[in-house]
Amino acid sequence: MSRQNGGTQEHRWAMIVDIDKCTGCGVCITACYAENNIPVVGEEEIHKGRHMGWVRIERYWEGEYPDIRARFIPIMCQQCGEAPCEPVCPVFATYHSETENINVQVYNRCVGTRFCANNCPYIARVFNWFDPVFPEPLHEQLNPDVTVRSRGIMEKCTFCIQRIRQVEEEAKAEGRPIEDGEVQPACVQACPTEALVFGDLNDPHSKVARLAQSRRAFKLLEDLGTEPAVIYLKGGDAHVV
Repeated sequence: MSRQNGGTQEHRWAMIVDIDKCTGCGVCITACYAENNIPVVGEEEIHKGRHMGWVRIERYWEGEYPDIRARFIPIMCQQCGEAPCEPVCPVFATYHSETENINVQVYNRCVGTRFCANNCPYIARVFNWFDPVFPEPLHEQLNPDVTVRSRGIMEKCTFCIQRIRQVEEEAKAEGRPIEDGEVQPACVQACPTEALVFGDLNDPHSKVARLAQSRRAFKLLEDLGTEPAVIYLKGGDAHVV
């Protein structure tokens, strides 16, 4: 039985990315760095392909000169229901959460084989080449809810699972269901154009469930059968540059 069909999952967290609303501002990237204790490695290491960002923005062009239009597509871990990265990990450091539809990364299990990165068709995983450095006063802004990863391990977007857990625990303590829009990953909360929407596909009345049925909806590399939990909405009129 496919994990994406609902099954016995309590939640099916998913993200909608509206390409028509994305301006490529990069606020989602900055918010992700701050929320998840991602170190800045510097220009030289980035040129070597050692960037540490969990979200990247791909840009492509439409039209003919001089009427050229730019499109921006934020790409993060797609939280695949049938993730190619999971079966290749020799120490089970990455696995699929059956209750929440999230591809989990267990940092203290990872031994850094990078097999998962080799198998990810979305190039969504990064490797810690060095121990993280947070120069003063940046060390004072570290999020205590997120592990500061050491060198030699893999990491990636987690849909800000620490925020999901917090809302789940608060709702359980109060004896109520989680409200639509109550869980917001850092990138979703920070997006100034509301191009990112997060919610539970198991809730038919949620905004993500409605948008997922849009005629504009599509998934990246859907033909691979990875069953991503990130759904994109095709754009209309693009931004003229």
